[in-house]
Amino acid sequence: MSALPNAAAWQGRRVFLTGHTGFKGGWLAHWLHSLGAEVHGYALAPSTTPNLFEVAGVQAVCAGHTLADVRDAAAVNAALHAAQPDVVFHLAAQPLVRTSYHEPLGTFSTNVMGTAHVLEAARACSSVRAVVVVTTDKCYQEQPGWPWPYRETDPLGGHDPYSASKACTELVAASYRSAFQFTERGVGLATVRAGNVIGGGDWTPERLVPDLLAACSAGQVVTLRQPHAVRPWQHVLEPLAGYITLAERLLAEPARFARAWNFGPDAAQCQPVLALVQGLQALARADGIAVPEARIEAPPAALHEAAALRLDASQAQQQLGWQGRLTLPEALALSWRWHAAWRARADMACVTRRQIADYAAAQLPSL
Repeated sequence: MSALPNAAAWQGRRVFLTGHTGFKGGWLAHWLHSLGAEVHGYALAPSTTPNLFEVAGVQAVCAGHTLADVRDAAAVNAALHAAQPDVVFHLAAQPLVRTSYHEPLGTFSTNVMGTAHVLEAARACSSVRAVVVVTTDKCYQEQPGWPWPYRETDPLGGHDPYSASKACTELVAASYRSAFQFTERGVGLATVRAGNVIGGGDWTPERLVPDLLAACSAGQVVTLRQPHAVRPWQHVLEPLAGYITLAERLLAEPARFARAWNFGPDAAQCQPVLALVQGLQALARADGIAVPEARIEAPPAALHEAAALRLDASQAQQQLGWQGRLTLPEALALSWRWHAAWRARADMACVTRRQIADYAAAQLPSL
């Protein structure tokens, strides 16, 4: 059985969470609050309508809520010092590959300098004992034809600006950890690299699952650019369980756990895009929605995307006791049920918390 967050470690714990208005950040805020933590969020306003932050009432579980940019060093410093956190989770980012082609400077300034601003503020705040910086599985230097999952010790790199910016984020975090003696001062600083996350409340444009959910719900044709691209799909709660568990270990033993960590599914869940599409279409048809077959469309020649991404999560499995708990069909069903509840006008804060509780109890939610 996979290790899960320990509520006793979070009772009254003060947390500074960047990116709480986003998809992963909103789920993390709810989970931390349910564990007894006092969450202080810092992020830009939600970028889509609808969005998880508003739909699931994320602000209500935050003791502090600051709308500001991580590129504003003074604002980051002021908000973090006002929160006086024990733990910092840094999720705020420009998260899209395709957007990074159109906005490379914004991507680099947000993801690289934004991270430096958060770490500089954390360095100057005496209350901070643990920092978890979230990057991505795309931070690895692509190896065409590489048959093995990427390990934490493999070279960093990035063809597109997004991937390169996240590789740079890893370097910035490693530099702060060593140059400013985070570990020696009793502060655990780690980076985490997760696979392609799916789940309820993700309405981010130009992301596969949000586009699929919208198309399936409307009975529309789904257009695929890379139907055979393999990705490490996982429900959002899977890596978040790892992030929280890692933060607990950093608080207890910073010298032992302060490094990079992969959180990805096992090989069986690393499936091509087409398999994920067909799984969601089957769920839609089971709910009586007529869904046309997917249409294949050649990608724009200028926009390179890796053909396959897989992560080796054996370090997290062996040293944290973390293990993915959901199969891809279960992850898809969880995502579909969340959105079905939203379409039915359910209380989505309750639905979100129920899915978290059911996941922690190793049960699929019955909505």
